[in-house]
Amino acid sequence: MSQSTETAPILEAAEDRTVIRVSGTEAREFLQGMVTNDLARLGAGAVYTAFLSPQGKYLADFLMIADGDDVLLDVATPLAASVVKRLGMFKLRADVTLELTDMPVARGRGVAPPTAVEERRGPGLGGRVYGTAGGPATTDWDALRVALMVPEPGTELRPDDSYILEMGFERLHGVDFKKGCYVGQEVTARMKHKTALRIGLARVQIEGTAEPGTEITANGKPAGILGTQSGDRALAYLRFDRATGEMQAGSARVSWTP
Repeated sequence: MSQSTETAPILEAAEDRTVIRVSGTEAREFLQGMVTNDLARLGAGAVYTAFLSPQGKYLADFLMIADGDDVLLDVATPLAASVVKRLGMFKLRADVTLELTDMPVARGRGVAPPTAVEERRGPGLGGRVYGTAGGPATTDWDALRVALMVPEPGTELRPDDSYILEMGFERLHGVDFKKGCYVGQEVTARMKHKTALRIGLARVQIEGTAEPGTEITANGKPAGILGTQSGDRALAYLRFDRATGEMQAGSARVSWTP
């Protein structure tokens, strides 16, 4: 019997991703002190994590994948060179090498091939295959991200501005509060123990269209910033106390239900 098309592996090229190889005898120890998640989880698949400034602000997010003793960082291409430069500033004399590679990345859906690494930010995101070029993209990844509330660098996630807990990184399994110290850990821990976040990522209903980055207003007051839109839903960075009733984003109407 032929395999169902619903379960057959589909590999699509992730042309917006770059792989950084981190190697050397101190590579994992070095990364453990830099990123928000625990490298001890690498044995179970891809680990989603963030790299923060000393002030606790987002600089980059990426997937970490074990490759022998090395660690691969799967990062959005526009951030890749900056990640290498900024991480390099911290390594001092440690035996660590950071290398931008031309390794292709493919996104897998359906029954993943044996070489796939599972994506753990949310169900439906499938897996990643490294070193294999995928075919043309046919999946509406923006629709999936909006449905799962997964922020994207350069749209929802703003380097030197965003805070990861406001952007849902705890829900996306991108931060570990028991792993010990890392750059920006103190600020992140303080935010964790607040009573509640007053600002954060949300999924909204939208009538009409507006560009990502458009200010959202409620009763003439700033209430947030619009992110990725897919059909009549979008991501938005909201001030929860003001995000009531009908709101505006340019000519589009926006509403949010907590």
